[in-house]
Amino acid sequence: MIEITVLAASGLAGGTLLALALAGGLLRSHRHRSRLHDEIADLRDRLDNERSKAARASDAVTAEIAHLAEKRIPAVATRAAHPHVQVPGPLSVEFARTGPGAALDVVIDGLLTVMKQERKRVDAAARAGMRGTTREIQAGLYRLQDVLRGLQQQYDEPELAQTLFELDHENEQSLRRAQVAAVVCGAWVGLAREESHLVDAVTGGQSRLVGYHRVRINNHLEPGTALVSHAVEPVAIIVAELLDNALRHSSRDTDVTVNLERAHHGVAVTIDDAGVGMSADERGYAQRMVASSEPILLSDLGDPPRMGLAAIGQLTRQFDLSVDLSTPSPYGGVRAVLLVSNHLLSHVDPVRRPPAAAAPRSTRLAGTPDQPAKAETNGKLPVRTAAASRALRANTRRTVPPTTPDTTPHPNSLHTDSTYPDHMPDGVAETDTDTDPEPGDEILPQRRRRRIRPGAEASALAARPSVPEQAQPPARTPEHSAAALGALQTGTAAARSTADPEGNDPR
Repeated sequence: MIEITVLAASGLAGGTLLALALAGGLLRSHRHRSRLHDEIADLRDRLDNERSKAARASDAVTAEIAHLAEKRIPAVATRAAHPHVQVPGPLSVEFARTGPGAALDVVIDGLLTVMKQERKRVDAAARAGMRGTTREIQAGLYRLQDVLRGLQQQYDEPELAQTLFELDHENEQSLRRAQVAAVVCGAWVGLAREESHLVDAVTGGQSRLVGYHRVRINNHLEPGTALVSHAVEPVAIIVAELLDNALRHSSRDTDVTVNLERAHHGVAVTIDDAGVGMSADERGYAQRMVASSEPILLSDLGDPPRMGLAAIGQLTRQFDLSVDLSTPSPYGGVRAVLLVSNHLLSHVDPVRRPPAAAAPRSTRLAGTPDQPAKAETNGKLPVRTAAASRALRANTRRTVPPTTPDTTPHPNSLHTDSTYPDHMPDGVAETDTDTDPEPGDEILPQRRRRRIRPGAEASALAARPSVPEQAQPPARTPEHSAAALGALQTGTAAARSTADPEGNDPR
């Protein structure tokens, strides 16, 4: 009995222990499941947060890409043509520090590089096309110029000759514009000239303009100051374009002053006008066009294209010249200074090869034909007196063949040295009238015609002083013939005005 009781108590104790063990396991399992639920919920929250962050990042990237396409890329395209345009940055500063932001910046840099290369390629193709076109136009205008000069030599009727000269000048305007366009496109200047007086190059540029009569040139250089052959035409083109700007932007009743002066590093050609002037931005743009070391693209010239300053910049880079537009003129307009360096200067004997008759004479008086003397009068510019003018003409007559002092500049002549015609019409002879000019007057003496008896023509020809054989003039050129014809017309008009002061035609 006692054993059964002990066994029952033992079984009951074992069952209790087993129940307790099962209860503990169930409790631990419940707690574990609770922790799992908590962890799952936390993971779900974290996943939701990450999804929200990813959505926000995706929206930011989408907004930046849209901003890139709508704002930044167009600004990059505009900046390629206008460097002052600013390209906007990303919408968010934080985004610029991320990997996608840096990648978009690399895209913009690459796009800008490709656009510049493509723009240069298109510009080069446009330049090539314009070079070919302007070459054909120039050739046609040169042929027309030859025809007009042939007609000028063939016909001596005054009214017809005047019309031919006007047509020749109009043709020169078209030729100048075609030449400037060709220079901007990288073509050669189109003409090769021998060494010439620098004042002839300046007057040659002046003669290519419509309002050339408004230009006043003051020559303060030593007689014989010249340009090397390859610099003559570039200097003439630059002077013509600077004078054209001065004439266009100044009133028609004002003058444009040109001063030729010696500088330490060469010769300075200073052009002053009394026009409207330029603002600081306009002056900076003009200075950048004429003095920039980078080539100017055609798309930078505006619409319609302004090629004058671009042509000047092209020539200054190509021929080592210098142009400055940064200083305003004391007359209220624009001051342009062309500096011709010493290595582009030369010397021409002013006696054997005098400058053109229409070119202004130097304020430095010549002493003798062999040794020009500087006129220094206490730092003041010398005044050309009538006695000095007569002495200079007398020295010239004794040393060189007589030249025709045509006071009307031929509109197309860069160097218009001329000689007397071989013969004059029957019954007409030429005489010099030494009219004393006013002090400082640059006008050369006028020639007058007088009637002589037919029988006295032979004696007049015999009395003409003989010219030494070594001083005989060279073979006649079209320019010499044109200058002689101009002198003939000037003398005819002067004789008619003298015979009939009221201006009636004596015919």
